[in-house]
Amino acid sequence: MEGADMCATILTLDRGQQVPWHCHSAITDVMVCLEGSLVVETGDPRVTHVLRPGERCSVPPMTGHCVHGEHEQRCRFLVIQGVGEYDNYAVSELVD
Repeated sequence: MEGADMCATILTLDRGQQVPWHCHSAITDVMVCLEGSLVVETGDPRVTHVLRPGERCSVPPMTGHCVHGEHEQRCRFLVIQGVGEYDNYAVSELVD
């Protein structure tokens, strides 16, 4: 689903795949785990969310984040993005 200021997409990450570190200037990402175990890492503050099917988390604007399966396993999730104009800025991987 895509509208003028919102988007909803189901993504599947195969074993070893990830959504690289990035941030959005105006939109919030809401991730809902559908299958497997989903890991959402954020920086500033540095937090690791491990989601099981049916669980969700939100990442506010200007917060760097990456998404991958737990232990590099396959996962499937719904991402809802909005409200606002979509953009995507790569950020270097955050180091502990």
